[in-house]
Amino acid sequence: MGEHRAKMSPFLVLVLVLHVFEFVKCEDAYRFFNWNVSYGDIYPLGVKQQGILINGQFPGPQIESVTNENLVINVFNSLNEPFLLSWNGIMQRRNSWQDGVFGTNCPIPPGRNFTYNLQVKDQIGSFFYFPSLAFHKAAGGYGGIKVASRSVIPVPFDPPAADYTILAGDWFKQNHTDLKAILDSGNDLPFPDGILINGRGSNAFTFNVEQGKTYRFRISNVGLTSSINFRIQGHKLTLVEVEGTHSLQNTYDSIDVHLGQSLSVLVTADQPPKGYYIVVSSRFTTPVLTTTSALHYSNSAGALDGAPPGGPTTQIDWSINQARSFRRNLTASGPRPNPQGSYHYGMINTTRTIRLVNSAPMIDGSQRYAVNGISFVTPDTPLKLADYFKISGVYNLGGIQDNPTGGASLQTAVMPADFRGFVEVVFENPEETVQSWHVDGHHFFVVGMNGGQWSAASRTGYNLRDTISRVTVQVYPKSWTAVYMPLDNVGMWNVRSENWARQYLGQQFYLRVYSPANSWRDEAPIPNNVLLCGKAVGRQP
Repeated sequence: MGEHRAKMSPFLVLVLVLHVFEFVKCEDAYRFFNWNVSYGDIYPLGVKQQGILINGQFPGPQIESVTNENLVINVFNSLNEPFLLSWNGIMQRRNSWQDGVFGTNCPIPPGRNFTYNLQVKDQIGSFFYFPSLAFHKAAGGYGGIKVASRSVIPVPFDPPAADYTILAGDWFKQNHTDLKAILDSGNDLPFPDGILINGRGSNAFTFNVEQGKTYRFRISNVGLTSSINFRIQGHKLTLVEVEGTHSLQNTYDSIDVHLGQSLSVLVTADQPPKGYYIVVSSRFTTPVLTTTSALHYSNSAGALDGAPPGGPTTQIDWSINQARSFRRNLTASGPRPNPQGSYHYGMINTTRTIRLVNSAPMIDGSQRYAVNGISFVTPDTPLKLADYFKISGVYNLGGIQDNPTGGASLQTAVMPADFRGFVEVVFENPEETVQSWHVDGHHFFVVGMNGGQWSAASRTGYNLRDTISRVTVQVYPKSWTAVYMPLDNVGMWNVRSENWARQYLGQQFYLRVYSPANSWRDEAPIPNNVLLCGKAVGRQP
């Protein structure tokens, strides 16, 4: 009996081919990175130090990506101690498993590798990565992240002639191990020794420009303890992006960038052709630290002349007024085609108010830092693994309250939160120093900031229409900052001070955003390559 074969019409074949093509086309692109993390000698301030290099580089390699792309980053740890990288500002949608802080990930052991699988889902903008453990950030190991818009999404400014990254921040001449030992002994850090631009001290870099062209500068404060001010001699700075949000294109002579923050400015080479100082200086410090690079016109042989231009130093009002002027561009498209203004955050009822007050208590004779009276203690098991495997005794769910409490205690505190809530968070700073707060996995709308004590009456001054949306926000001395935050990302998320000494000594906690659905729609499954440590050793994912 002969074999019968059904024939398929050419039309059906064409439909099938088109469906396959659409499936392939819809798969977001992948970028692959292989990084080796090692120690190496660096001389950023003219003194030999032990630095952390990635593929032999300090700063590490730049990550270039496009909205929705998947980043597969294989990290091999050639240090003699455990290591983790975290991704400041990358949302990790549904996937706190990849966040790279100890609350979510076991460290990469010496001589081992771990492959991060990130997706820059529905994101654009300027961010950076950094080492999150053991005060490694003081040794380098950081680098820039650019997330470009998809080609089909309009950008509210013409393509720049070039796109430059500025990774700037304060720096210490001591090795990170010495700084860590100071903190571990219950003391605070000394004053920083200088400021770096892209891993170097003064006059180490020249950024070349051509007369009449416009350039994008992406500026991140990757420092440990100090806010900074950025300026370019004789040139205006047009703000265009703040941590993934297109901003109103206001123009400034100089711009403050607080710890952990990133933003983009456009600079037009519209001055007489010669060399101009690029200046980064510390804010709210005595003395003021300053470093410089050069902006050089290609049609000029002229060198830098004169003194670097001065900038604001300790002025609080100047900075707070500038911060209030950062506004959302309501008509521009973000990572999606719809305008940024189509999300009416000011018309959503908040489901909860959380007041977070920082403090600097002495506990058992040692300097600690705290929020709402709780100074965070890092456990031996990542909180995310303890949550997944239902391991008791690792953290205290509800150990940190929604409102400030008296006293101070050491605790591994986690704040519970409901998925799809919309919360008002008020950061209150009774101290004399500027604070900088970051929330992993979330963005928020900075609806208000002012001096004095926050109260319910403060809400009458909130900007409920066009405030900036970002991931890291400053709180000025004796002041408060209020944000509205959609809890749209299930997982275990770090809420921390970006002052790295304060973070290390306890000014942080974790927010457990929970969905009872227990669905892959809300949260990605545990990765196949998950590292296990502490009480999670021997468990089966």
